[in-house]
This record gives sequence, C-alpha cells and structure tokens, in this order.
Amino acid sequence: MEYLVLKYVHVISSTLLFGTGIGSAFYLLATTLSGDVRAIAVVSRMVVRADWLFTATTAVLQPVTGLWLVHRMGMPLSTPWLAASLVCYALAIACWLPVVWLQMRLRDLAAQAAEGNTPLPPRYWRLFKWWVALGVPAFFLFLALFWLMIAKPALGGA
Repeated sequence: MEYLVLKYVHVISSTLLFGTGIGSAFYLLATTLSGDVRAIAVVSRMVVRADWLFTATTAVLQPVTGLWLVHRMGMPLSTPWLAASLVCYALAIACWLPVVWLQMRLRDLAAQAAEGNTPLPPRYWRLFKWWVALGVPAFFLFLALFWLMIAKPALGGA
C-alpha cells in the first residue's frame, strides 16, 4: 500500500475512533443525567452498536496501520515519542475494554427498567460511575496520543 494512502487510512480511522468515543460518551452521559429511562435504554443500545461498528474496528485498525507506517519509515519502536504513544494507546485500550462491558450492562439494565416502567436500579448507577471513571483517563490518553503523533517531541532529552 502506498505510504500516503496508508497514512490517510490511519488518520481517518483515528478520527472515527476518537469521534465515536466522544460522541457516544456525550450522548450516554447526557441521556443518563436526564433520568429519562426510555431515552437511556434507546441511547445505550445505540452506543453499544456504535462501539462495535466503529470503535472496535478502528481500535484494531489503528495499531495495524500505525505499525505498518513505522515499518515503512524504518523507524525504531524505541523512538521516544513513538514508544510513549504506544504506551498511551495500550493504556487507553485497557480503559476502553471494560467500558465496552460496562456499556452492555448499562444497556441491559436500562432496557429492563424501561420495559418494567421502573427507575434505573442502584447497580446501573454503580456501573455508570465506573464507566465515567474509566472514560475520563481514556479521553486524556487519546489527547496525549494525538499530541505525540503531531508534535513528535524529543522526550527524555533525546
């Protein structure tokens, strides 16, 4: 694959990964805070779908295209900004994986509450707090990752 096409795929997939994450997080957060159980059931179902369609596929595509680009450029993985970006990505994905599981639980609990015309159970709120607690560091890790990719700083005095 030509370098510029590969780079284009890498940039577009990072946009989809980050954009879907931000959009999904915003809508699930805002809808949950609204307290409208039926809306929460609908939005949480769509968030899970979006995560499987866009986030999961681009989460795989990112390291594949990124490592391919590094290989094409002949750059060692020990390059400081690159090594730091790999750590940020690994940590962000480590946050995201449990978030996917949490979103599926939130979806199921919201659907049950909507079907039964009952409020969200306490378990929903406990899981929701974990969802937020994992989402915040993932967001900042992705911001750091974008900065590393763009600035390519010389870290550690190198």
